[in-house]
Amino acid sequence: MGPGFVMIYIVTRATNMTELRHAYLIRNRLHNFVMVGGTLLLLSGLGLGAINTYLFNAFWYLTSLILFIVALAFGPILLTPRSKPIKELLKNYNGDEIPEEYYVLAKKLFFFERLENLIFLAIIVLMILKPY
Repeated sequence: MGPGFVMIYIVTRATNMTELRHAYLIRNRLHNFVMVGGTLLLLSGLGLGAINTYLFNAFWYLTSLILFIVALAFGPILLTPRSKPIKELLKNYNGDEIPEEYYVLAKKLFFFERLENLIFLAIIVLMILKPY
C-alpha cells in the first residue's frame, strides 16, 4: 500500500509531456506492486480472521475489511473511467507542453485517489489503535 500514497506526487512533478508520459509509466509499474501488496494484505487479514474467529466480532476488524473492500471497488468503479481519458490523451497528444485538458482530467482523478488514500489511512489507524 505504501507506494500508492506517492502515485499522485510522481505525476504532479512533470513539467512537459515527455516527463508526464514517463511519470505515468512509473506510476503504472508502482500500481502493480500496490495491487500485489493489497491482495496479500487482504488474504493475510482474512487468514488471521480464520485463525482467530473472534476478530469477526471486533468492530475495528470488520470496519477495516469493509473499508478495504470499498477502496478496492474504487478502481473499477471510480478510477478506471477517469484514468482512461488521461491515457488516451497521453497516447495521442503530439505537443511537448502539457495541455490544460490534462489538468482538468487529472483533478477529477486525483480527487478520488486522495479519497481512497484517506480510506487506507483510516484502515491503518483502525489496525493500529483497535478502538473497539
